[in-house]
Amino acid sequence: MNSQNILEVHDLAISFRTVAGTVNAIRGVDLDVKRGKTLAIVGESGSGKSVTVKSIAGIIAGNGVLNGGTALYAMRDKDGNEKVIDLLKLPKKEMRHNINGTHIAIVFQDPLASLNPTMTIGAQIAESMTFHHLYSHAEAHRRTLELLDMVGIAEPERRVRNYPHQLSGGMRQRVVIAIALACEPDILICDEPTTALDVTIQARILELITELQRKMGITVIYITHDLGVVATVADDVAVMYAGRIIEKGTVDDIFYDPKHPYTWGLLSSMPDMDDTSDMLYTIPGNPPNLLHPVVGDAFAPRNAYAMGIDFRKEPPLFKVSDTHYAATWLLDERAPKVEMPKELQRRLARIMKEAQ
Repeated sequence: MNSQNILEVHDLAISFRTVAGTVNAIRGVDLDVKRGKTLAIVGESGSGKSVTVKSIAGIIAGNGVLNGGTALYAMRDKDGNEKVIDLLKLPKKEMRHNINGTHIAIVFQDPLASLNPTMTIGAQIAESMTFHHLYSHAEAHRRTLELLDMVGIAEPERRVRNYPHQLSGGMRQRVVIAIALACEPDILICDEPTTALDVTIQARILELITELQRKMGITVIYITHDLGVVATVADDVAVMYAGRIIEKGTVDDIFYDPKHPYTWGLLSSMPDMDDTSDMLYTIPGNPPNLLHPVVGDAFAPRNAYAMGIDFRKEPPLFKVSDTHYAATWLLDERAPKVEMPKELQRRLARIMKEAQ
């Protein structure tokens, strides 16, 4: 395992049994997550982003089947000693008691659905600390007040007695973040954490997560379809399509020099304030039905640059640089030279300038 990585996923495969048949939702995913950095996983709805990350945390729906793969986590104890464990091989009980909350925590998309309406927010924040026996009840209460202050909720002594319905959407999301950070995890997974919030509150929540990451040294994994968020917060990016990683690299690799036509399409569909046209770009066609075996490149039917081999053989991840890989036959030395559209290059340069 690379010493820079806190998590390495290799050849992850997950399927779901449905009344229509077996859906091969995750088809050989490989991911590296660097310690203390931010990885963003992007792609259309249904591409497999959430399933991939939730499986790492031991959360697979009842009809889901783990067909193979490893998720190697470099866990450090309080003395700094490190041991590598395969999260996919741990029993659910051990994941719940020894990993979830204490080492890996998740912030979900809808804070109202994540919170218990019958419990005060103070009780919900303190619950994980007492469950994992990290603090006494009195110490957990003190830590709860600290966490509420840390996530920017004023008057924590008063708010600790509030119920979720008494808070705004932005405040509820801050409470969910406080719950996730209560046991000081190594990895914070953010599953579309700002989708349900307005733009102003969204920006504040993203700034909060970035600030907390700097203070606490945690590793963050974002699951998002919002590439504007990615440009602002990510160090590394993995692009998913039809249950596979089809491009990965640093944020500069993906935004300045994307190689896969699907990534070009995603980036072209970003809203651009300098674009005076009334139309947003959309990628033509639909993702494949994963009830059926995928032959060749899954993106081929939607790819304007597809060649004959795309319909016959799945491309490997070609190495672009030490940090950048893309699964497209356009990178084969025998393929015609196809460049990213010039207009997209200009748009991406403006977006990255704004993000900085």
